[in-house]
Amino acid sequence: MKPPKKLKNAITSRLKIMASLDIAERRLPQDGRIKIKMGRGVEMDYRVNCLPTLFGEKVVLRLLDKSNLQLDMTKLGYEEQALEWFKREIHKPFGMVLVTGPTGSGKTVSLYSALSELNQTTENISTAEDPVEFNFAGINQVQMHEEIGLNFAAALRAFLRQDPDIIMIGEIRDFETAEIGVKAALTGHLVLSTLHTNDAPSTINRMLNMGIEPFLVASAVNLISAQRLGRRVCGECKEPDEVSRDALLAAGVPANKLGSFVIYKGRGCSACNDTGYKGRIGIYQVMPMFEEIKEMVLSGANTAEIKQESMRLGVKTMRQSALTKLEEGVTTLEEVLRCTVGDD
Repeated sequence: MKPPKKLKNAITSRLKIMASLDIAERRLPQDGRIKIKMGRGVEMDYRVNCLPTLFGEKVVLRLLDKSNLQLDMTKLGYEEQALEWFKREIHKPFGMVLVTGPTGSGKTVSLYSALSELNQTTENISTAEDPVEFNFAGINQVQMHEEIGLNFAAALRAFLRQDPDIIMIGEIRDFETAEIGVKAALTGHLVLSTLHTNDAPSTINRMLNMGIEPFLVASAVNLISAQRLGRRVCGECKEPDEVSRDALLAAGVPANKLGSFVIYKGRGCSACNDTGYKGRIGIYQVMPMFEEIKEMVLSGANTAEIKQESMRLGVKTMRQSALTKLEEGVTTLEEVLRCTVGDD
């Protein structure tokens, strides 16, 4: 649809009313949500964000299909070894598990899938989220309200007086939240949270940069999982793709693997709207805090040194993980290059 420009203000106002936003406020960014029942019991959730730009308001809607929420960790795209490490660390009684990546990379779904696996009647689970995206039976979910002083740090302090077993923090944004989260992880609670970083090794430097002491990072963090979302090749119009040997070598495919697998692309059909892609798959870099890495953190090693050591210990980088998806015929070389950076 391409509605005429004169309807712009009317459409913006209508969306703001549906999302319970202030239609008179056009100078400040606003956040809201719309819930719509689509029939046949399907409920769609829209996250609404308004941004005042130079020539009027820009409205972005993020769709959340609750009926389509995939919480089975084996179907999210984790590789066997990475999933084994991840499950081992989330089943520990205390410590911190961090899921990192940019906005919209599926961090919340990864945390929710971990929580759904841990969600037993014997476990007291509390989450601080902004906003609460999906509702779970048996989990105490708290919505943040910055305007009245209910932020992540305030919620965390309250949680610790409620005798929780597992705490989920929607996002660590500042020193105060990070500090309370680390203290909770060191005093017998399992803490799950997200951070915005490029990859798993750089998360350690991000925490140090926030002001957390190296010895606290080394003793509190159990595992760091960095992720991206790549597009899946459409299953309906999938066909082999001719890719030059040089392009594969430049992308990081080992020379001994060339010719041992078929690369696919989508031709484009009605099922995928002529894009060649349908659905998305997670690309993960899962790094447990091995003793060697803890020693490096304590001795002040930089991100590149930690990355090299983690690779020596068997951790796949983001690019290696994406190339595995390419070998399996799940995604294309273009997506591998778009989502990940090469390993120097």
